[in-house]
Amino acid sequence: MNYRQVSAEIGVTSQANRQIVAASLAELQQEEFLLETERGKYRLNGLGTIAEGRFERRSNGKNSFVPDDGGDALFVAERNSLHAMNGDRVKAQILARRKGRTPEAEVIEITERNQNAYVGVMEIGRNQAFMLTDSKILAQDILIPKDKLGGAKDGQKVVVKITRWPVKASNPEGEVIDILGNPGENQTEMHAILAEFGLPYHYPERVEKEAEKIPSAIPDDEIARREDFRGVPTFTIDPKDAKDFDDALSLRRLDNGNWEVGVHIADVSHYVKPGSIIDKEAFKRATSVYLVDRTVSMLPETLSNGLCSLRPHEDKLCFSTVVELTDEAEVKNFRIVKTVINSDRRFNYDEAQQVIETGQGDMSEEILTLDRLAKILKDKRFKNGAISFERAEVKFEIDETGKPLRVYFKNSTDSNFLIEEFMLLANRLVAEHIGKVSRGRKPRTFVYRIHDRPNPEKLTTFAEFVRRFGYKVKDKGSHSEISKSINRMLEKAQGKKEQNLVETLAIRSMAKAVYSTQNIGHYGLSFKYYTHFTSPIRRYPDLMVHRLLELYAAGGRSANQQQVEDDCKHCSDMETLSMNAERTSIKYKQVEFMSDKIGMVFDGTISGVTEWGLYVEIADNACEGMVPIRDLVDDHYEFDEKTYCLIGIRTKRRYNLGDPMRIKVVKANLERKQLDFTPAE
Repeated sequence: MNYRQVSAEIGVTSQANRQIVAASLAELQQEEFLLETERGKYRLNGLGTIAEGRFERRSNGKNSFVPDDGGDALFVAERNSLHAMNGDRVKAQILARRKGRTPEAEVIEITERNQNAYVGVMEIGRNQAFMLTDSKILAQDILIPKDKLGGAKDGQKVVVKITRWPVKASNPEGEVIDILGNPGENQTEMHAILAEFGLPYHYPERVEKEAEKIPSAIPDDEIARREDFRGVPTFTIDPKDAKDFDDALSLRRLDNGNWEVGVHIADVSHYVKPGSIIDKEAFKRATSVYLVDRTVSMLPETLSNGLCSLRPHEDKLCFSTVVELTDEAEVKNFRIVKTVINSDRRFNYDEAQQVIETGQGDMSEEILTLDRLAKILKDKRFKNGAISFERAEVKFEIDETGKPLRVYFKNSTDSNFLIEEFMLLANRLVAEHIGKVSRGRKPRTFVYRIHDRPNPEKLTTFAEFVRRFGYKVKDKGSHSEISKSINRMLEKAQGKKEQNLVETLAIRSMAKAVYSTQNIGHYGLSFKYYTHFTSPIRRYPDLMVHRLLELYAAGGRSANQQQVEDDCKHCSDMETLSMNAERTSIKYKQVEFMSDKIGMVFDGTISGVTEWGLYVEIADNACEGMVPIRDLVDDHYEFDEKTYCLIGIRTKRRYNLGDPMRIKVVKANLERKQLDFTPAE
């Protein structure tokens, strides 16, 4: 239609008003509401299509719609949200882009509700009760009818499920589904973190009872079906406080002078059958969760710490990758077989490290040989383009109540790398065993651990950033050239004030590793084929891999790819939730550790710069807090987006990422898991 036709439709007759219609049509075309099909003629822009996807809610009002087709996330104003909750499946109308505005969408139907459980503190008045949320997802407090309190008392921390949210109501309604306890108590807060991410904090009693029914004795006919490694020198190396030992190593010299290394993995698939209630619970969890003070196991304790755990001096069933290696750590051949083992010794990492450093102690010959072979394997990996992300872990010394007494850093040692290299080797060989097929043949469905190439834009941004510190990183070139330049940079940054910052940003510039049936290789490890085979006690994908290996060894047909891919997606999602919960528990304990240090001064490094202030990480304990921009009182500071720094308008003083800064601790907010700092000088 042209402007005359539009004018006629809306009853505009005067020439002056027709000119306003013409100008309005031209403006709507510029804002992409309309398309000009030919000179002076317009039609509605086809952007107003309906798409399906996921709704992401944020307490700051920046809600978004993520379409299934992989397109960019679109902003959804609260008035256009239909009160959809975080993670809900929705249909949305994609609105025409307005000039100078971010793309928007409007939710028109909620097709599938996500779990809508939230954690907060009860506030019970005479006439009504609310759960006060402190969620990054939900800004509104939840109204709780008096008959839906479930016994909760005023001031208690609870889990609430949203039951309804009428379109015209400002607050959702809900019911209390669990009482966590009093705020500030360690058990309450750790359970709250798990509940916040939708992770379980109790093991179902009926599943535990089912696990207790499994016989512990291994029948003779089962042993007869397996390769017997009980006479071969075998040991485990695990953290000091570990109880679930899911991998062991054996070593013996072959008649031809080569070494036979057995990577023995707990045979969880022997005990956990597909479709059983133990299996269903394990799949739902998909991973064990490691918080600061506890492990929330994927499997019942009877299995994880008992039947399946490769404890010393006990016969144990394993699924093993047995590798023949030369003295130069070249793989001559390998086999993947069911075995029975009996571990001679349980080492923790410190004990094994002592053997490596002194050459003395139990099983010193085996440990020293495996250490030498592991170092050769590691060198080969890095020559092939693997990237070295060896970061110190933040650890806590805590008392019996869960209170953190000390924060320290745990660095990997040779004993860690020994285990890591042989686990990597077994995972790679298992993936090659299924994935490598002769030309013209299609590989069978399998679970791969894949890691995509870095996003070129992110890599370029990272390269530009580290250049400020005098480091050179290639953002173009072959895989090997890029990875070697990143490794050189990480090596040079060791011990420098900016080390933690550049390591963090290097990791953020990388893609995230996930599980998939579509093998694209593992960029970070520089492996064409890689899977997870070595930790079935704590990772469900490893159990999937064991079952697929057994199926194919028995001549079974290829598994249903779509089903396995869906299971991979679930496991990847649960892994992300688990890691987020782990990080949140660390943050909580850091704030708790600093809560009695108000007024004290510490040396730190600027770890983040935003328009509202500076994030500073304390050097001694990696605790991070915020210095608000209003506390930088010597000048008026503005945020420079290009260089990620604050610049004083009058003094031109700059606060850059990585700069040292002395701070004073002002406040420790445990509820929000936030530290507030102010400049100490």
